Amino acid sequence: MIPLLLPTWLDPEYIIRSLDNWALWGVAAIILIECAIFPVLPGDSLLFAVGMFTAMGTIHYGGTWTTVAVVYITLIVFAVAGNIAGYWLGRLIGPPLFKERTGLAGKIFNPKYVDKTHEFFEKYGARALILARFVPLVRTFVTLIAGVGKMSFRTFISYTAIGGLAWVILVTTAGYFLGGVPIIKDNFEVACIIIVLVSVLPMAWEYIKAKRAPKVEVATADATESTD
Repeated sequence: MIPLLLPTWLDPEYIIRSLDNWALWGVAAIILIECAIFPVLPGDSLLFAVGMFTAMGTIHYGGTWTTVAVVYITLIVFAVAGNIAGYWLGRLIGPPLFKERTGLAGKIFNPKYVDKTHEFFEKYGARALILARFVPLVRTFVTLIAGVGKMSFRTFISYTAIGGLAWVILVTTAGYFLGGVPIIKDNFEVACIIIVLVSVLPMAWEYIKAKRAPKVEVATADATESTD
């Protein structure tokens, strides 16, 4: 429901039409901010809208292939740059924020959470960074937590770049080819909600697999004991 709750000036279609020739750069700036620190911005729907308006010719930089190349390269660079900014912000504010203290603040910003986060990324880091890229809100917080947990920057940049590349290309390309379909073009807000729901599916699948894994292990252990 996020696309419907945002103010009019954050509506993807309104942004692109209002910025006119600067639409791509305005969208790129919003993508950077969303990936870095402000998770409620409309990242997925903006990418879809850019693809749609590129196909319509509203966004253009010469020929078709030149335009597509400029759009993809710009959005990928800004998306990855946003995550890099979020990562280093997490590293910088992590130590002073997560320190020993009493009261409610001590419970919320318990240093143990940093250790648990570090362990989580050591075990699932690469896959989490790629999957989280497609989930609104999560892609921002995962980046910050990666910095707070002091995840290896080499690992972080490698997999966040893969995630950024896949995210931009898949969602923008979907907008390019599906945005011209009348039922989608005439019901863009509904299409935005569907995009968000589809984006959550990979993370939901990973969650289901994680929940099922212990049961499978228990069943295997029981079967082994019975055989013995």
